[in-house]
Parts: sequence; C-alpha cells; structure tokens
Amino acid sequence: MITEMVEGFVYKEPLSIYEKCICAATCFYLVGLAFLEVSGKHLQYSKFWNSGAKNSSKSRIPSKIGMLIIYTPALFAGVASFWLYPSGGIRFLMLKSAVTIHFLKRDLEVLFLHKFSGFFVVESAIIIAATYFTAAAGFVYFHHQTEGLPEPSVDLKYFGVLLSLLGLSGNLYHHYLLSKLRKTNNNGYDIPRGGLFSLVICPHYLFEITTFVGFSFISQTIFTYVCAVGVALYLSARSYVTRKWYVSKFENFPKNVKALIPYVF
Repeated sequence: MITEMVEGFVYKEPLSIYEKCICAATCFYLVGLAFLEVSGKHLQYSKFWNSGAKNSSKSRIPSKIGMLIIYTPALFAGVASFWLYPSGGIRFLMLKSAVTIHFLKRDLEVLFLHKFSGFFVVESAIIIAATYFTAAAGFVYFHHQTEGLPEPSVDLKYFGVLLSLLGLSGNLYHHYLLSKLRKTNNNGYDIPRGGLFSLVICPHYLFEITTFVGFSFISQTIFTYVCAVGVALYLSARSYVTRKWYVSKFENFPKNVKALIPYVF
C-alpha cells in the first residue's frame, strides 16, 4: 500500500544502470557535503572562506567572481535546455523555465544586490559550480527521459510552481535584507534582522530548499526528488554551522533564533 502511494507521486521511469548510478552518486555526494559541514570541513565561501589551517596555501578569488562562477554554468544549462529540448509539454516547459529563472535570479543578485567581503576558495567554487550544473542538467535530462510515459497519478506540477515562486521571492527578500545590514565591522557581518531573521538565522536557505522542492514537484522524477532531499540536508548542515558561527562572534546573539526552521531547528 505504501509503495503504491509513493509511486503515485513519481514517474515510473525505466532507469538504466547508468542512470541509477547517477541518482545514487548524487545522493551520497550531497549527504557527504552535509556531513563535512557539520564536522567542520566547510566549503570555503561566505563566512567560512578562510576556515581550515591549510587555507593560506589555497588559491582564492573575490567573492563576487566566485559567486558568478558557481551559478552561471547552471544558468547556461537552463537556457540550453530550451534549444536542446524545444518540445515536451507544459510540465517540461514549467521545469525548464523554473530552473532558468532561478539561476538567472542568482546571477542578477550577485551583480546588482549582494555586498561582498572576503574571498572564495577556487576549489570550493569549482565543487559548487559542478554541483549546480549537474543538478540543472540532470533535472532537464531525467525529465526528458519521461517523455511518452504516463503522468503520475498525483499531479504536483502546479503546486511545484507555487513553491518555486514562494522560494524565489522569499530568498530574494531575505537577500535584500542582508544587503542592507552589511557593515564594515565584524568582517562585514552583523546580526541579521527583519523578515524571518527574527526566528531563524538562515531563512534564505529555507526558501532555497523550498525552491528545490518546487522543482521536484514540477518534474516528479526520482533525480529531482534526490536533489531536493540532498540540498535540504546540505543547507540544514550549513545553517547549523552558520548559527554556531554567529553565536561565537556575537555575545548578544538571540538564543531563541534557530538555524533554519522556526521554533524547531
């Protein structure tokens, strides 16, 4: 019974061994990134760009350049999907549009909204860029593989669009608040305020997760579900260590402010 219920939310894709390996590798990879964050081995950007004793020997670039590097390949994958797969129906059009708009938004934020301090370690930029590109290209590829298959019995695509829009708008709003709070002290950081910052320290991560859940609901493929869960695990870990960072840097940090989920975590 449970298996039948779950199957109603996903395309019954005849995955090849190769495609199954991609899904499994993606899952283990994202879980591994989350584990490394919690264990103190951070991807070195934002507050953690200079973490680690051996960081001084690593190549680094300005944060703004690093951020453009991590988002732009995924944006190209989204744009290219319209040319590579011009057909596919309304669901595929929704997915291609959502992915492209998401990464276009991130690049535009980098160019015109964010205020940066510190650097981005090149190795971390390459890892994240490859991750986002693989996710964006995988969303398109795996959904293309469903062409001609029966639709899932539970249609989540319109709910997915709503979640994606909610995630995009919430993420943008809290990035705007962060840009207004950046100061010259504390290496350019201060305790964020406004919006959901009164409840969690990383509401922008919460809305990022919401966006990826929206992608998975639009597509309803195994790969997009795997990516949504993996992104949620990684950003949960990143928000956890981010809260620890704020607690260590600011004596007046509000103890009731959680990491990611209001009142819970």
